[in-house]
Amino acid sequence: MTSSAPFFTTSGGLKVPAVTTAQMREIDRVAVDEVGLNLYQMMENAGRNLAELCREFLGDHWDGAHIVVLVGSGGNGGGGMCAARHLANHGAAVTLVPTKREGLQGVPADQFALYQATGGRVADFSELENLTADLVVDAVLGYSLLGAPRGAAADMIMWASAHGAPVVSLDVPSGIDSTSGAAAGDHVHATVTMTLALPKTGLAGDAVGRLCVADIGIPQDVFTRVGIHPPRTLFSTGYRAWISSDPDPDSDFANREQGVPPTNQEDHP
Repeated sequence: MTSSAPFFTTSGGLKVPAVTTAQMREIDRVAVDEVGLNLYQMMENAGRNLAELCREFLGDHWDGAHIVVLVGSGGNGGGGMCAARHLANHGAAVTLVPTKREGLQGVPADQFALYQATGGRVADFSELENLTADLVVDAVLGYSLLGAPRGAAADMIMWASAHGAPVVSLDVPSGIDSTSGAAAGDHVHATVTMTLALPKTGLAGDAVGRLCVADIGIPQDVFTRVGIHPPRTLFSTGYRAWISSDPDPDSDFANREQGVPPTNQEDHP
């Protein structure tokens, strides 16, 4: 079953165009190759946004919570490592669980080294059954998913689904196709998903939970070059905006101010 949408709507009524995987890949290419934005900048913006969202979600007692951050070896995982670093720097009890420790390359390798410099805990995925968590961060697989998750990624997804703690997913719940919303195998059921730059067409299903879109610093000209036209005021009230594929005017979504997160109380799914 697929769950896709051509656009999403903010709590303030702005219509935000959704993009396919191919379109998002082109946006990233234009941003880096033509405009000069670099991956470190975008990943840092994504990771800091994710860390702030986790803190807001957990509320006043966030610094006493156990946060398990599950990360893959690609760009999505690098964003999760960056978020883990920011959380650790602010005193959170963080355990980073990578799909692999050896063989990381490029920006994710640098992010892993930076996280290790915080002194934060790193655990092998084989240790998952011994971990406790008040919040799980899912940064295992992003929009480049091809087919069903395998190996350590699949094990992490199954653990997150069975654990029972709230899950915050980065960009796309791991295992969900970002274009169609379909799942070829096991996938994460997120409490909240923070998607990057623009919503993906496949984020209209129940597996996404509550959805917000985060500003990662991509200039408006990049979207224009690709033929996408998001509202210029999308992030006028902050670096994240809560969105929905079908907002019910009677729901709490429509009445929430843009930028106010769900809390880890009785109101999360």
